[in-house]
Amino acid sequence: MRTVLTLAAMLAASACSPPANEVTPDTAPAGFRGIDESETITFTGTEPFWGGTVRGDTLTWRTPENGDAGTAIPVERFYGQGGIAFSGRLDGAAFDMMVTPGTCSDGMSDRRYPYTVTVRIADRQLEGCAYTDRQGFEGPDAP
Repeated sequence: MRTVLTLAAMLAASACSPPANEVTPDTAPAGFRGIDESETITFTGTEPFWGGTVRGDTLTWRTPENGDAGTAIPVERFYGQGGIAFSGRLDGAAFDMMVTPGTCSDGMSDRRYPYTVTVRIADRQLEGCAYTDRQGFEGPDAP
């Protein structure tokens, strides 16, 4: 059985600093600087299929059930030593996502992504991959 991490545990493990409105990647003393606040993060996962984007302080969550438009939620951004975390609420449930550097494969295509993603919605944990508009994936555009 997988260990379910809370956002607090993920942030403690990465020694995160305060929210982005207080500290930015450029001013974080020793925080993660791999993804600029202006970059759009696209994330994806399989079994079940899920994904979305983060632009600024809005995360859009997409599944086959909520269609292409997805569900937009406001999120807080936290910079840690080993990545970036986002926290908000999705349909009333706690939503936490951690994006960390590391080569990632979605297991269904020949793509390689520069980031791994761990999502926690209430007590459910999902793992996937991510890229940004400045740091793309390697492999075919249409898997």
